[in-house]
Amino acid sequence: MSLINLSAVENAQHSRDPYDHLLASSFLKGDAIEELRRDFPQIDKPGYLTVDEVKLHGRFKQLIEELEGPELTEALSKKFGIDLHPYPRLTTIMKRSQPKYGAIHTDGPSKVMTMLVYMNDEWQKDDGGRLRVLYDGKNFEPYKLEVPPMMGTMFAFLRSDNSWHGHLPFVGERRVVQIAWVKSQADVDRKKKHNKVAQFFKGIFGR
Repeated sequence: MSLINLSAVENAQHSRDPYDHLLASSFLKGDAIEELRRDFPQIDKPGYLTVDEVKLHGRFKQLIEELEGPELTEALSKKFGIDLHPYPRLTTIMKRSQPKYGAIHTDGPSKVMTMLVYMNDEWQKDDGGRLRVLYDGKNFEPYKLEVPPMMGTMFAFLRSDNSWHGHLPFVGERRVVQIAWVKSQADVDRKKKHNKVAQFFKGIFGR
């Protein structure tokens, strides 16, 4: 049984203002939610961890395999009008957020596209942690779009020099899977190495 709805990508709200992005709901199939919730990795460290650093099992492992599969890449390629198949992928997972996360940025030039799949059961609107599509690198308001980080919500965008996004501070559990299509395998390897070093120092200093 497939866990993702490719039709959600095909029917997603797509906009080029202020940069190429799309927002989809019900990206995860409803009858898989309970098992995905059950099998989400036990992660104590804050921040994004690569799949190499996380023990994957059950339905969640299947989900990662589908997210990294050619069918999803093809659906996104058609939606955005760009062939994403040549680009290697970097998959990371977050469970715990810290106040310093969410600063406004565009993503680095090594990224071609970023996709976020949220897996939270509920979210209070005033709690922060809701990603915003922004018009510049300084202001959280006004914003084009605010993404509810609820179970099955998917947000994807093409990286550009003006792909500004971020979220207001949030502390606590914020479950999200991120898939990044990057320009080369060397970029993937570099990012994995950087992430391991960052996690090492977080372990030492408790951050």
